[in-house]
Amino acid sequence: MSSDSGRFSGWDTLPDVALLHIFKRLSDADRSRAARVCHHWYRIMRSPCLWRTRCFRFNGRLSKYKQSDYGSAVGYIHSLGVYLERLEVTVCPPRSTVLAQRLHDTIWGMFKELVSVRVPLTSLSLVRLELDRSGWTRGYRRSVVNILINFLTRGASKLNYLCLNGMRNDTQQGRDVLLALVKYQRALSPHSSLSSLDLRDFFSTHLPVQFNSRLPRILQKLQGLTYLGLSYSCLSDELIMSLCQCHRGKGWTSGRGGKILQKFSLQCTRNEPHHQLVCGHSWATLVSSYPDLKVHISVDQVINTDSLAKILLPEIPLRKFSMTGFYSPDENWSIKPLLCHMLPRYRHSLQYLTLDVSNCVESVDEELLELVAVCERLEDLRVWAFMDVQTVGSLLHMRLTQRFSLNKIKVRIYSLNDNVTEQEDELKNVLSPYEQRFPPELQVLAAVIPFI
Repeated sequence: MSSDSGRFSGWDTLPDVALLHIFKRLSDADRSRAARVCHHWYRIMRSPCLWRTRCFRFNGRLSKYKQSDYGSAVGYIHSLGVYLERLEVTVCPPRSTVLAQRLHDTIWGMFKELVSVRVPLTSLSLVRLELDRSGWTRGYRRSVVNILINFLTRGASKLNYLCLNGMRNDTQQGRDVLLALVKYQRALSPHSSLSSLDLRDFFSTHLPVQFNSRLPRILQKLQGLTYLGLSYSCLSDELIMSLCQCHRGKGWTSGRGGKILQKFSLQCTRNEPHHQLVCGHSWATLVSSYPDLKVHISVDQVINTDSLAKILLPEIPLRKFSMTGFYSPDENWSIKPLLCHMLPRYRHSLQYLTLDVSNCVESVDEELLELVAVCERLEDLRVWAFMDVQTVGSLLHMRLTQRFSLNKIKVRIYSLNDNVTEQEDELKNVLSPYEQRFPPELQVLAAVIPFI
């Protein structure tokens, strides 16, 4: 490199830390090319910090233009697995048995190599398996579950974060995985333990899991969790009380460092059971057991006021709420009760609010501004809705004069107009007087987008 100083001027003088920052942003192909530039770059490219995190996308399809899912995953782990600490695998659910077979073989090869290399994983995400899809045969479903259980038994000695979001097991498969997790926890305690567990969409969406008495008893045996994510279909008074009993006994206050449950995330979708009645007293008891507990609730397409009222009980220490609600003009539903009556209950706790709604038949600008005005601790506001452009200006004025903790505002204004340009120009005029007054910590993103 030094023999061609005109071409590589300055590159040979960059400190290692600068090269590492650059190499982190390169693709695998570009990293391979960079490693062949010189011996120094080759040595830097072998730095563990470049290979600690990896994301794979498996779809089971073959291509003559790129390496197969199996070859990519197994090859990477075989060569660089000794550095790997955080692994995220996203699966494209199979539409046929052929694709399911390839996905199964890829997952089998990946986990086999993880065990063989003794990868020091601390974080594992296996997302969107969707084992209830017809492409998965009963044999493949059972085998995938056994592969995961085998990994937990033999190759996950340092794991403290596990995400199985979208696995969609049947009752027996889900129970087997959870019992394997309990066994894993007991084997590691007290020196190490799983601290974060994401089980949202873990069971098939049609299963009435809230009536399964085994689930609370199994979760009660898991020790040392500080984060738990579940689908709302799993929630029941019995489950909440089992979490309380963990606090009173040897449950989640034991384990490494005396950890206790700090964050509880619930995901509720329209296609899963969510009409069960959960008592406010159960939530109040849970809060008394964990005073610092923060609850996150995500609602997708539950556009029924009574259902939302059953979910959003005033006893919940709600810190984060997100909602996606697309509804047609002929549906007899309004988002105003949510904005005016339900969410204001959490004025002392709500910090993150995300709303994505198609309110084309009703204006909610005033209701939204009133909600922001009463939420004392709001830090992050994201709104996708039909709104008046001037509402953005009102939000900014409120932030600069009252809500100083609101440091992230993202607004996308849906528009049915053919000429979106006029609204964009109006938005620029609204933002212009405030831009010079933005403090450094304030992030603002506002845009007008056509609603399709």
